[in-house]
Amino acid sequence: MISIATLGPQGSDGYRAALQYAPDADLHLYNRIPDIINAFLREEVDYAFVPIYNTREGEIKEYFRLMELLRQGFWVDNLVLPIHLSFGCLKQEKEPVPPSVIIGRGSVFKQCEDYISEHYANATLMTVPDIGKAMQEIIKDNRLDYGIVDSEELLLEYGFEIKDREIAAHNRTRFAIIGANLSGETGYDATAIITKPLKDRVGMLVDILGEFTKRGINILDLRSENDIKSQKLQIYLEVEGHIGNDLLQEALKCIEKEIIQEDDCLRLLGSFPRVDMRVKKIRSFGFIGSGAMSVWFAERLENEGYRTVMTGRSSTLRPEEMISQVDVVIICVPISVTVATIRQYGPLLQDGQALILLAGESEQTLKAATSVTSQGVELMLVHNLWGPQALSMKDKNAAVVRTPRSGSFCSEFEAFLYKHGADISQDSPSQHDLLMGVGQKLPTTISVALAMTLQQHAIDCDDIGTHSTLTSLYGIIAMARIHNQNPRTYAEIMATGGDGQKIVRSFAENLLNVIEMAEAQKIPELCDLMEKNRSSLTQDFLDARMKQSKAVDTVLNQSLT
Repeated sequence: MISIATLGPQGSDGYRAALQYAPDADLHLYNRIPDIINAFLREEVDYAFVPIYNTREGEIKEYFRLMELLRQGFWVDNLVLPIHLSFGCLKQEKEPVPPSVIIGRGSVFKQCEDYISEHYANATLMTVPDIGKAMQEIIKDNRLDYGIVDSEELLLEYGFEIKDREIAAHNRTRFAIIGANLSGETGYDATAIITKPLKDRVGMLVDILGEFTKRGINILDLRSENDIKSQKLQIYLEVEGHIGNDLLQEALKCIEKEIIQEDDCLRLLGSFPRVDMRVKKIRSFGFIGSGAMSVWFAERLENEGYRTVMTGRSSTLRPEEMISQVDVVIICVPISVTVATIRQYGPLLQDGQALILLAGESEQTLKAATSVTSQGVELMLVHNLWGPQALSMKDKNAAVVRTPRSGSFCSEFEAFLYKHGADISQDSPSQHDLLMGVGQKLPTTISVALAMTLQQHAIDCDDIGTHSTLTSLYGIIAMARIHNQNPRTYAEIMATGGDGQKIVRSFAENLLNVIEMAEAQKIPELCDLMEKNRSSLTQDFLDARMKQSKAVDTVLNQSLT
C-alpha cells in the first residue's frame, strides 16, 4: 500500500484528490503545504500532493518557493480535480439567522469571491488553517450566525445544512504529485525546471525564451521571483516535452552554457504527463495521404495528446475503414488528386465528424467537399505555406478558409495552428486562389520560364550573382529553389484552377505591353506607369521586405563562418 501526504481534513479537496489517484492509499493529512513537503523529504510517505493551480484563483503562489526545496524526488504526475464548493450552516429550527461570519480556507474565499460579494457582502470572512477543527467549534458553541464554505461532502459529514451548491462555476484545481523516481516518457509530457538564484543581466529572460522558441518548444508556464535570502532572480519554467527529448536537452544546455553561463544553474524538478486545463473536444485525427506533410502534422498533433491514424496507398488500414474510427478526417494528397479523393471518401463521413482539407487550391476543392458530405459534417480548408522540412510553424503563413459548416472541431484545429506560431490569414475561397496566383502560381511559372531563358542564351547560373543586386538575387535564389525540389509539386501549383489563373494571364499580357513600351523607348510613359504602381508596391512593403532580406543575409553570412 502506498502512502500519500496531502491537505486535510478528511473530505477536503486534497483528500479527495489523493483518493482519486490511489483509492487504497494510506493518507497522511496536514494543514499546511510545507508540512506535506517535509513529510516527503523525511521519507514518511511515498508521495506528496501539492495544489499548484486553480482555474478561478490562478496559480497558488506558495508552491513556487516550496518546489525549490525538492532536493530529492521529482514532480512525477498531475491530477486535475473538479472543485464543487457549497455554502452551509447549522440547521435552524426557527427563523434563519443570516450569517455574520463565514469560515473557510484562504484559497476557497478566492474561488467563490463573486458569490460571497453578491449574497453576503456584509459578513466577516475568517480564514482558518484547519477547517475541520473550526467546524467542530461552531457545532460545540452552536454558532447559528456562522456560515461555512467547502465541499458538500465535508459539510454533510459534519452535519451542516446545505444552503447553496456549486457556488463557484468552472472550478478545477491542479495537484502536483511528488515522488521518488523520475517518470518515463509517455509522448505527451511536460518538464519543469527551476534556476538557482541568478545574477541579473539585461535581456537574459528574453534570451532564455528564445532558445525554446527557435526549437519549436512551447512554454506552458513561466514566472520569476527574487530569492528571499539573496534577493537574486530565480526563474521557474514549465515546457512541453520530456527531459529525454534531444531538442529540449539541447535548449537547456545552451541556456546553461551560453546564456546564464553558470555551471549547475538549472535544476530539474521533473517530467510528467502533460496537463491541459482546457477542454478538448477532439480525441483523434485520421489522415488520408501518408506523405511527408501528413507525417509532419501527425507528429505534432500526437505531441498535443491527440491520437492519429495514417492511411495511404501502401497502408494496411484503408481510409474507408479508418473514417468511422476518428473525430476529424484530414485529406492531404497531391493537388491533382485532391478533388477525386474528396469525392471518393467524403460521402463516408457522418454527422458530428469534421473534414479538414490540407490543400493548395480552394474553390473547386471546397465545392467538391460541400457536394459529397452531409450538412452535419464540419468543413474547413487549410493551406500551410511550408514544407515538411520546417522545424516548426512559428511565423509561417497559413491560409484558413472557413465555411458556414466550420464548427468547434475546426476551431480547435485552428487553435492548434495558432498555438504553434502560425501566421493565420482568413480567406474566402476566391480570395485564397487569387492570392495564391500571386504568391505561388506566378513565381513558379516565372521561375520555369527563367530557367528556360538561361538555357537558350547559355548563361551559367554561377554568373548571375556577380551581376545582381541584393534584392534581385534573393528573388532569383527563390526561383532556383523549386528546380531542386519535387518538380511534381510545382507542376501541380502551376496547373491549379480557380481565380489564380487570372493572375498569370494578366501578368503575361502586361509583360508584353511593358516590353513593347521599353523597345519603343517610351521612357516618360514607363516612368508614369511606375509612379502609378507605387500604390500597389508601397514604400512600407519595400522596407519590410528589405528588412527581411537583410536578416536572411545575416543568417547566410553566419552559416559561412
